[in-house]
Order: sequence, then C-alpha cells, then structure tokens
Amino acid sequence: MPESRQRRRGLVIGCGGTLGAAWTVAALKALQERLDWDPREADLLAGTSAGAELVTMLGSGVSVDEIHRMQLGTTTHPALIDHLSDAPGRFPPIPRPALGSLRLATTGLSLRAASGLLPVGRGDAAWLDRLATRLNPGRDWVPHPATWLIAMDYGNGHRVAFGSPGAPRATISQALRASWGIPGWFPPVEIAGNRYVDGGVASTASVDLVAGAGLDEVIVLAPMASTGRIPGAGLDFVERLALRGWMSSGLDAEVATLEQAGARVIRIDATADDLAVMGPNFMDPSRRIATLEHATVSTRKQIDDKVRHGAFA
Repeated sequence: MPESRQRRRGLVIGCGGTLGAAWTVAALKALQERLDWDPREADLLAGTSAGAELVTMLGSGVSVDEIHRMQLGTTTHPALIDHLSDAPGRFPPIPRPALGSLRLATTGLSLRAASGLLPVGRGDAAWLDRLATRLNPGRDWVPHPATWLIAMDYGNGHRVAFGSPGAPRATISQALRASWGIPGWFPPVEIAGNRYVDGGVASTASVDLVAGAGLDEVIVLAPMASTGRIPGAGLDFVERLALRGWMSSGLDAEVATLEQAGARVIRIDATADDLAVMGPNFMDPSRRIATLEHATVSTRKQIDDKVRHGAFA
C-alpha cells in the first residue's frame, strides 16, 4: 500500500439474535479499548440481522459506550431505553398458515431453500422501525456514508446489501426490518417489488460481499460461527449441527474470498465457553447479562491474542 494512502478498515457484524447482539457489544467494547479505535470510524459498516441492528446504531452516530450502557440497562438515551424494553421474547408468536416462499423452496436442497417452507411470521417489527426512525429523524438513511444492511431476497435466495452501490433503494427502517426478518418469526419486508428476509438465512455475515469495497483490513464479529468444531448434546447438538456448522464453514469460505481479494481479515467468533453461557436459544433474554459479562472477558482474550500475534495493522 502506498505510504500516501490511509489504510481502509471495515467492520462486518454477523447475525445472532438477542444474545448474539450482547456478545457483539462486548466485542465492540473490547475492540474500542484495546485498539484505541472508535468503530463508528470504520470506512465501511456491514451488518446482518442483529448485526444490522448494531451497525444502524453505529452508523447513526451512537457510540459503543452508549450501546454498552443500553445492554447494562443504564443508558439515558430515550430511543435505546425503549428499544431494549421492546425487544422480542424467547419464542415467536403463532405464524400464519401459509408457506413463506414456495418459489424459494423449489430451488434445491439447502437451508436457504428450506426457509421457504416456513410459515409467514406474525412477529411485530415495529420495535425496529422505531429504533431506525428515532435515530434518524427526517432522514431516509444513516449519516455514515457506507453502512450496509444485508438481507435475502425471499424469491430467489440472493443476498442484497442495502445501502451499497447498486442495491435497491430502501429506507433505513425497511432495510433493518428486512435484515432482521427471521422466517417464521417476522413477515417478509417488501422493497421495490420484492420480498426480503433475514440475511442470516443465506450467510451468517456475508463477508464476501465487501470484497470489492477497497478495504485493506476487515474486522469480522460473528457470534453464530465458531473456529473449529464445537461438540454439543441435546438442543445444543441441534444448534451445532443445523446452524453453527453450516454458518462456520460458510464464513470460512467467505473469509478466504476476502483474503484472496487482498484484505487482511481479523475474525472474532464464539468459543465453546461462550456457547455454554448462551445456551441453544439465542433469543433468550434471561441470559443476556450473563452473555455480556462472559463475552467481555472472552472476546478481549481473543483480541489480545490477535494483537500479540500482529493480526492488526
């Protein structure tokens, strides 16, 4: 890289529900303190599902410290106070008796295609709309010039990074609700004539989508992926087999793609100890504080190790 050009750093945050968000906030706090870096200053912010929720906050100018206080329940920010109290519970409401996307379900044998067989969710995404609009009064998008929210087209399974060049035009509320639109829990969001759902259905973080953004370094926070195989029993085994293994291998491939494009990738993901605290249901709010407290130690340990080995430029 020429000496005259400043290094460009991106931040990519994967999906993770209520507990994944708490884990990620701890990781953001550790990154800020260990690197003396404000994540709001990333040249590109990209998020999927709960990650989209967090990059919406960061892209709107909310500090990591304020988001951390929200998780602790000590924030005085009105929008964040309401957002935490309005969050969805452990389980979705009874869905509508209709397939989500028969068209997608017939595209092949994959988890992505299988999501089309799930019924249409009845969850109320108004809590996400309120967050997006209250943080951005009078604006259609966040002030950060490169904030991408990743969703999946529920008709063909293609990923779309709303806010990126060439993506369909959407408001920040539409994009956030789409990226968080868990099939069977929340209804799809229609944007520019197509229906979109949670980007995590297609990829835990869609790291490869930022390959053409000219980034030199990309920090990836992925609570629903793990490095190496982590065994489990009972419901934990189902989570490891049906979701984590698939998401982890997908992230491995996406990171390789990004590295081949010339970017340095620093990946922080969930450890076996993290998962023991979080449990199999990542939407369980009763484990949120315990997850935040544990991840405060575990993610800092990962980051310290990477700093010692020169992972960060």
